[in-house]
Amino acid sequence: MKKITIFTTTLAILLFCNTYITLAFFDKKKPENHKVVVIDVIQTTNYTYLNVDENNKKEWLAVPLMEAKKGDTYYYVGAMPMPKFESKELHRTFDTVLFLGGVSPEPITEDGIKKPTAAANDKPYKRTAPQEVKKNISISTPNGGITIAELLSHKEKYSGKTVVIKGQVTKYNPSIMNKNWIHLQDGTENNGKFDLMITSDKEVKVGETVTLEGKISLNKDFGYGYNFEVMMEDALLK
Repeated sequence: MKKITIFTTTLAILLFCNTYITLAFFDKKKPENHKVVVIDVIQTTNYTYLNVDENNKKEWLAVPLMEAKKGDTYYYVGAMPMPKFESKELHRTFDTVLFLGGVSPEPITEDGIKKPTAAANDKPYKRTAPQEVKKNISISTPNGGITIAELLSHKEKYSGKTVVIKGQVTKYNPSIMNKNWIHLQDGTENNGKFDLMITSDKEVKVGETVTLEGKISLNKDFGYGYNFEVMMEDALLK
């Protein structure tokens, strides 16, 4: 069975900002559940930091933004430890932070479904990625560039090629694995798809209109059912 790499784990942290996603580098046949109780919560722009207790051992978890409070019980499988992690937003350096794609209110099995309970009408819990919301915007196509709709509708044509796209930043996760992760929209769409995931070492801001140039990759599979048909990688600002 294919194992998830450290890179995959970090990517899960970035891309799937859903309360209950939990991806990690472990053998999918043998997930080891960690049961933790929340003792403190810190909210930031991109992450929720949870100070938790697991069998009298206290540690910090970082997950995509979620609602949480003291006393909540969660489960997670695997983690990406980041020693001496500095949060510039909090002006604080943690001894160690365990980064996760998310936490679950129920124990997690290898297929992402919670363990059976006695309740006959109990519905299975599955990890699902959140749906992006289409912005009501209209961005002009740059000279020599293409629209997101053009890219998505002719993805094979652009596979492995460098393209230029202009759009509005709708989500931004900086400084993870030496890359920044950008969601971009330009107001166009193809078969209901309108969001483009982009990696770059350039800094942008949510709401900012930018022109990016990068190489197109297809069918990026990060395991556990999460994959991207189209991505722009190592993009540069134009």
